[in-house]
Amino acid sequence: MPEGHTLHRLARLHTRYFAGGPVRVSSPQGRFVDHVVVDGRYFDHATATGKHLFHHYEGGLAVHVHLGLYGFFDTHLVEDGAEPPAPVGQVRMRVGRSGEAARGGPAHVVDLRGPTRCEVVDDDGVADVRDRLGPDPLDPDADPERAWARIRRSSRPIGALLMDQKVLAGVGNVYRAEVLFRAGLDPFTPGNRVREDDFRAIWNDLVALMAVGVDTGAIHTIRPAHDHGDLPRRGADRPRNYVYQRDGWECRVCGTEIALQTMEARTLFWCPTCQAGRGSASR
Repeated sequence: MPEGHTLHRLARLHTRYFAGGPVRVSSPQGRFVDHVVVDGRYFDHATATGKHLFHHYEGGLAVHVHLGLYGFFDTHLVEDGAEPPAPVGQVRMRVGRSGEAARGGPAHVVDLRGPTRCEVVDDDGVADVRDRLGPDPLDPDADPERAWARIRRSSRPIGALLMDQKVLAGVGNVYRAEVLFRAGLDPFTPGNRVREDDFRAIWNDLVALMAVGVDTGAIHTIRPAHDHGDLPRRGADRPRNYVYQRDGWECRVCGTEIALQTMEARTLFWCPTCQAGRGSASR
């Protein structure tokens, strides 16, 4: 599932592609029947909160997208005067500039495939989604105290709490594993045993690392001293990490074999040595 930096990057790109003019919105698959409500309207901007993307239109309407496990956007660059390629496969929503806005140079068309959610909502609907989420490290106005208040009262392990979108919005499996390693914190530590300074360090790390993800489109977590230039385990196009998907390999820092275990139905990766210091909990 895409993590929060991906949605914030999409919001930035879609604002650049479409803001300030009318857009054509269609549903080649036929499953997004409400597309007619926004088709032809002015596209104001796009925003993201956690793993949720919003296309904001004139009149207080927005298209709410949650990519889920399988959703993604295809992007096409269409030359001036040319027709966009015919939709291929199951395209839930297609968005492109319309009228004069579509002329005068190359234009972008985006195709949404396989999302968990694609719906038209009003301003209240946008607020309802955001109100259900914890603070987003990529939101400069986010209040980390909301997350800390939940964590310090919970007996659930910190490794599970960081993945709970009601606690923190946008953190997925990669960032969860990596920031806990970078903090030297045992992922099985109950929330009510996490030190406040450890939480502050994790929050600040997420703010910095996820911002890099927005700018580059990739997750980068390895400090220069630990970067050996090796290839990722799952393929050259995958991020190189400390522990995520490195089970059975040596820890970059101490050489211990990286461990793998299921935590609340999600796969957890960690170093039993580097993360066995303060906050360590029995398993």
